[in-house]
Amino acid sequence: MKQGKNPNRRQKESIKQSGLNPDNWLVSKANDDQLLLIHRETGRTRVVYS
Repeated sequence: MKQGKNPNRRQKESIKQSGLNPDNWLVSKANDDQLLLIHRETGRTRVVYS
């Protein structure tokens, strides 16, 4: 699996809107309409649509 990167400002806003804490998530893949997130501690993945 790819290593995640820290989310930028726009991505953090999308993560907050979905009810998640952006400090706990890394961005693995970013498209125009979705973000693939990886949890920093557990490694759980989640897709967020923007």
